[in-house]
This record gives sequence, structure tokens and C-alpha cells, in this order.
Amino acid sequence: MIGVAALNVADAQPDSTWVALGPLPGQGRVALFAMAVDPANNQVVLAANSQGYLLRTTNGGGSWTTAHSATSTVNTIAFSPNVAGFVLAGTRGGGALASKDDGATWTAVGGLDGRNVRVFGFALNLVVAGTDHGVYTSADGLRWAQSGLTSPTISAIAVEAVHEPVRLLASSDAQASGATVSMWLSVDGGATWKRSSPAISGTMTLRLVSGPLPPVGNVRPLLAGTNTGLFTSSDNGATFNPLSGGGLLPTTDYTQVAFLTNHHDRFYVASDGGGSGSGGLWRTNDGGQTFASLRPPQSSVTAMAVSNDELPTLYVATFQPSTHAVTLWTYHDTFGPPVGPPTSPSPLATAARLRHVSDVGLMGFLSSPQLPYIGLGVGAIAVVLTAIAAHLRGRYR
Repeated sequence: MIGVAALNVADAQPDSTWVALGPLPGQGRVALFAMAVDPANNQVVLAANSQGYLLRTTNGGGSWTTAHSATSTVNTIAFSPNVAGFVLAGTRGGGALASKDDGATWTAVGGLDGRNVRVFGFALNLVVAGTDHGVYTSADGLRWAQSGLTSPTISAIAVEAVHEPVRLLASSDAQASGATVSMWLSVDGGATWKRSSPAISGTMTLRLVSGPLPPVGNVRPLLAGTNTGLFTSSDNGATFNPLSGGGLLPTTDYTQVAFLTNHHDRFYVASDGGGSGSGGLWRTNDGGQTFASLRPPQSSVTAMAVSNDELPTLYVATFQPSTHAVTLWTYHDTFGPPVGPPTSPSPLATAARLRHVSDVGLMGFLSSPQLPYIGLGVGAIAVVLTAIAAHLRGRYR
């Protein structure tokens, strides 16, 4: 057993309050990107450390055990929403691993040998995987075969229709040609695909997530996070509308998206900010008409797992670029005002305050003899932020 004394952290924590967990054993000084919570038990969480180990807690992060010592870095972890206890882990160049017992034990799957597995999606009788060689499909998650899409690298995939014929939407974080995002649509479970270029800003897709069906209609809400914003679609990805910008959310990369249980209009989104300081974590209860910041103690959110509860427990990993410190947090969201350690102002709040700077103060600043030195300092900071952004952009490659 690795970690602190066992206790059910998620059960014991106060409402709407950020609580720091102990450090993930063996994590090192690099960002954590792979984490998932059991949809049937909010105390069971899986995370992958920087050494390639799969770690497991059964008490909400109170203590951790090593469930598997992988030889390749783990990119993603996903619980099946349909088969109790079934979990998949995709690795960088080492294929995928599967568990039938909530992540306690793991075995290698067949058909994905040597693949860089980036993302999983689940239909009722089909599992899909986005890889460096397109999309693979499986009937049981254990034996895999190449789909009709053999390229490019697929970083994001959404299951828009879980019943046959299964409808899939896939996209990539490879730099798009012509500064447009490309997506691929399949309406036959991955046998054939059609490419599209929806009117959506950004040059790479970081996340695609389908939500639960609404009370009326048969089209699931679809969210797309790109390197420049968050977008929503109500027509299976044919068209998208922006949710970021315009005062709702900052214009930044959105790498984490999770819907709340069976609510088509409640979801969480998070960003690592790409090293720019514009990261954060937000929640909407009205389908994206309004958003509330949960004010995470550190703004760069690199991983997020949301439990399958009406009042969910969130497990969040943050990264401090200046110190390379990784911190794990838990947050029991009862929809009250967030409470926790002091936080830096959100990007929107900062922008609002900047508009109230007086002309006198601004002219005094511009006439300051220290202005050239301040400019040099700002330039140095820009170089550092560019290097951090490159590190975060290449985290899966």
C-alpha cells in the first residue's frame, strides 16, 4: 500500500470545498493527464503516474496502490458506462490494457500492439479507440481491428448514437492544413467514414464528448474543445456554435469535458491554459447559456474525473508551470459557492478590472524610466510561456 492512512476522503469532505489530496506516488515533476473515476463508486479512482504505473484508490485518494507497472506512458483511462467494472487504458506506443475488476488487475488487449492509443468511446455493443493510425473498433474491448479510418492520428472521438447503426465523430490534434479543423463522421459503426470541415475556430481538436439524450428528440448534445475555444453542436456535428468568448468563457484550449450523470444540459469544462494562465474549471446547469467558475486552487487543470452522482465528486489534477508541481484535488459539488485556498483572478474578472485603470495611472506607467527594463522582463516571460505551451501541447506525442 502506497500513500497516507486510509480514509474515505470524498465521503468526509465538506460541501463545495477544494480539498488537497496527498501526492500521487511516483508522479515526478511532469503534468498528470490520465485519471478516471468508477461510475458505480465515487471512491474508486484510477490514475497514471509519469513512470507509466497505473495507480488505484478505493477511498477517494486517501491511499493508493500500484495496480499495474506499465512499460509505456499511459495516455488515457476510461471506464465503460455499460459493463460494470470494465476499464481500458491506452498507452503511448504500447497498445492498450484492459481490466474487468475496476482496475485492480490488468491484461494487454489484442490487435492494438504498437499503437499510440489516445482516446476511447463506448456504444452499447461496440468500443472504439482513437490511435496514431486512425480508429480501431472492438465488440468487447479485448480484441481489436482497424476500422475504415486508417489515418490520421485521432485524438478525440464521440459516440453520437449508441444503438446500431452506431454513429461516430472523430477528430485530430495534428496541426490542420489550411488552419481548419477536420472531422470524420461514420454512420455505420466505423466501417466507412466521411470527412468534413465544420466552421469552427482552431487548428486542432483536443476533446469531443457526447452528452445524454435530451427529454425530447434523438440527437445528443455534442461538445468540441479545440486549441482556441469550446463549441457545441445540436445536429451531430454538422454545425457548431461557440460557447467561449463573448464573456461566457475565456478563449483558450479546452482539454477536459464531462457531462453530469443523465443531464443533457449540465456539464463541466476545464483548460490547462497552454501555459498562459487562462486555464480553469467551469460548470453550466443550463446547456451553456451561463457558466460558473469553480475557482480551482491552481488554474492549469490537466486532468478531471467526475463521479456519476447527482451531487458529484470531482477529482482534479493541476500543474504549476513555474515550479512543475503536480497537485491532486477533490471537490464535492453541491452547487454552492466554491470554497478553498486563495486563487488567482479568473481571466474574465482580470479583464473587467483592467478596463477601470485610470488614464493618469497609465500615463505614469508609460513615462516611467523603468519601462524598457519592464519590457525586457515581459519578453523573457513570453519566451518561458511559449516553452511551457509547447510542453503541454506535446504531452501525448
